[in-house]
Amino acid sequence: MNLQKQVLAMEMKAKLSTLWMFYLFNTIFRDIHEFIEPGFIEQVMTGTFNGTQITEQLLLFGGFVAEVPISMVLLSRLLPYGTNRWANIIAAVITLAFEINNGTTDLDDTFHMVIEMAALSFIIWSAWRWRNPISQSYSTAQKA
Repeated sequence: MNLQKQVLAMEMKAKLSTLWMFYLFNTIFRDIHEFIEPGFIEQVMTGTFNGTQITEQLLLFGGFVAEVPISMVLLSRLLPYGTNRWANIIAAVITLAFEINNGTTDLDDTFHMVIEMAALSFIIWSAWRWRNPISQSYSTAQKA
């Protein structure tokens, strides 16, 4: 594979990894921002949040959901083309589904959710349009 194709492949890997980081920074800030909302900490300290009992299973599930985008920062750079492409599409769709399911409670949540959903949509779109740089170099070489 020639250098130009390698650079193009790395650019997409870096682009996807960066988009996952952008998504995570927005999510983390949104979550931290919730701590200053009146009554939030008191609710969590009771072991119930918005009528939902906070259990070990719920916390484990939340950890799993959070780990998907965290792991995609690394996997977007390490996985080979085909696996990488589909992992990004699937992870972004799953994460987007959780974003939609959780909804928002106020204006700042809505603001961050729109940005997060845009980032996830861009990840899906970019991964979907990503073409294999190796097969493109073969088809170019065959035409010459």
